[in-house]
Amino acid sequence: MGKAGRRIEGPRCVAIVGPFGSGKTTLLEALLTRTGAINKFGTVDGGGSIGDASDEARSHHMSVEANIAETEFLGDQYTFIDCPGSVEFQFESYPALSAADLAIVVCEPDEKKIPALQVILKSLEERNIPRILFLNKMDKCASRVREVVEALQQASTPPLLLRQIPIWRGEQAIGYIDLALERAFSYKDHAPSELVDMSEGDQEREWEARYSMLETLSDHDEKLMEILLEDMEPSKEQVFDDLVAEMRQSLVVPVLIGSAEHENGVLRLLKALRHEGLAISATVERLGCPDVDGASVVQVMKTIHTSHGGKLSISRVLKGSVKDGDVFFTADGEEIGRVSGLFHVQGQKTIKDDKAVQGQVIALGKLDNAHTGMTLTTAKAGIEPLEQFEPPAPVYAMAVSPKEHRDEVKLHATLQKLAEEDPSLIIEQNQDSGETILKGQGEMHLRVALERLEGKYSINIEHHAPTVPYKETIRKGTSVRGRHKKQSGGHGQFGDVVLDIKPVGRGEGFVFTETITGGVVPKNYFGSVENGIKDALVKGPLGFKVVDVTVNLSDGSYHAVDSSDQAFRAAGALAMREGLPQCSPVLLEPIMNVKIAVPNDVTAKVNTIVAGRRGQLMGYDARPGWEGWDVVESLMPQSEIVDLIIELRSISAGVASYEATFDHMQELTGRQADMVMEAAAAAAE
Repeated sequence: MGKAGRRIEGPRCVAIVGPFGSGKTTLLEALLTRTGAINKFGTVDGGGSIGDASDEARSHHMSVEANIAETEFLGDQYTFIDCPGSVEFQFESYPALSAADLAIVVCEPDEKKIPALQVILKSLEERNIPRILFLNKMDKCASRVREVVEALQQASTPPLLLRQIPIWRGEQAIGYIDLALERAFSYKDHAPSELVDMSEGDQEREWEARYSMLETLSDHDEKLMEILLEDMEPSKEQVFDDLVAEMRQSLVVPVLIGSAEHENGVLRLLKALRHEGLAISATVERLGCPDVDGASVVQVMKTIHTSHGGKLSISRVLKGSVKDGDVFFTADGEEIGRVSGLFHVQGQKTIKDDKAVQGQVIALGKLDNAHTGMTLTTAKAGIEPLEQFEPPAPVYAMAVSPKEHRDEVKLHATLQKLAEEDPSLIIEQNQDSGETILKGQGEMHLRVALERLEGKYSINIEHHAPTVPYKETIRKGTSVRGRHKKQSGGHGQFGDVVLDIKPVGRGEGFVFTETITGGVVPKNYFGSVENGIKDALVKGPLGFKVVDVTVNLSDGSYHAVDSSDQAFRAAGALAMREGLPQCSPVLLEPIMNVKIAVPNDVTAKVNTIVAGRRGQLMGYDARPGWEGWDVVESLMPQSEIVDLIIELRSISAGVASYEATFDHMQELTGRQADMVMEAAAAAAE
């Protein structure tokens, strides 16, 4: 495979990802402590960590947003992005993840983490981001590491390549053997590991594990395969060249072991990043960043609205350099604004600077029109934009409103800020109900958003489930006369119509026709009659919008003096309000096509959940490209999926997801219909 050129120059950007509770923030703390960026090893539970420092993160003892911190190691600059592990918060960090050179995937030696690990590894594979798996909490491991890695392999498409094996004393891992270096090290709490001699038993284990590693590497290196077939020993240089090249090409995922809590294995991880990580040039190539003569290009990874400093656009410098006062343009050549302040980010703190070079992560001050995911350049002509982050379909929603009416305008402006900071938050205005709808990736996701509204922005919020858009229709037709007559001195009001009301097919909406003969109703009043009919359809006899009806204006009369548009509009509405109750009105509820993605060991439970929510199972199939997952398709009432994701996540270790699209309207009768109408009547009082 040739020399891989292990040593690279320039600032690095490394994402730290992994399932919820795997120890990502603790690893960040260990990396910062080991490199001297911080003096004291803080803990998440103790509230002293650089990551998870927001009020919401500390309140819930979990990462709820990407945290950024910088450090130096042996003269090289590193920016680490600590990404949330919960499925509900992962998507907020995806724009930042795409701009990273490499990802450290933190995982516990626990087979129960496979589904969550698979979700994370798939996101990295889709973006072709090289990765190292750090098997954390080895001090608590009760299984053979090779068996754990074999089990975790289900989550990864490329082979998981075990590069270290533990040294056991009884049931405790007291050190590790580096299979590439062929050296053994003893762990020291919060200190570098110590080189030790291998026992005879450990030497046998090392030989077996090393040969397995070399066999995997030889799948992509014919020269190495020939050496192994001839029972020869490859040079360490060749082994490292293959390790580096295959990791950088995402052909393998190296597995290192340790314990972040005790800083075990952290120094070796840092050395792997230093010697085997990728340069910014590789990331630029992966992202497809275009060449621009002398101009700078940045990608906005994250947006923060600070209490006093305004808006900060945290960006990766992909090409060129950035200095305070630079003017940036969008990819389309539209001026976005002038940078007012450059800042390095260290957790919740910012440190002012005057320049950033290629590869650095820097916060650009007061680019008010910049948004997360944008490609910005100093080239006035613009450039070809990089692929933008597309938020996933939301799975949970609530209607929100301020408790104080005076906060109405403030709420809408603040919601936009939240959506800028987290693009997976969706804000919609329901025109029919008048509700402001906040959508996201789960109950906790929206709960944290509400906490920010109330804590950071001091807006007291009321919330409830969004109104389900029930409708009503009719089962039979009728003919009805509507006469509007009013006389109170001077010109009166007179309009007289006969309407034939009939049902039409589901989904056909409202159709108006006329069969007037002899001019009994002048043509210039036809539009007014139709408008009156529409007025009455807004709220039918059951209390909901009426759909799927055809109304024909068949007869009527007028007065040469007293008839008017207003009078015929009133007559049309009167006829409809009298006629609709005679047409056997019936409630309609929206039915959604729901596709649920879950690990296949809980597929049977999903079927039970669907049935318990008045759903109709349409079938299931293997999820394409996801080993061990199924997609269950069903038809379910919209009212039944309001909190569906909570139940799905409870049976799937928190990883289930679904997509729902409108399918059709369906009649709802019996006690269910009565409950809907009673609730609507109570809300209208």
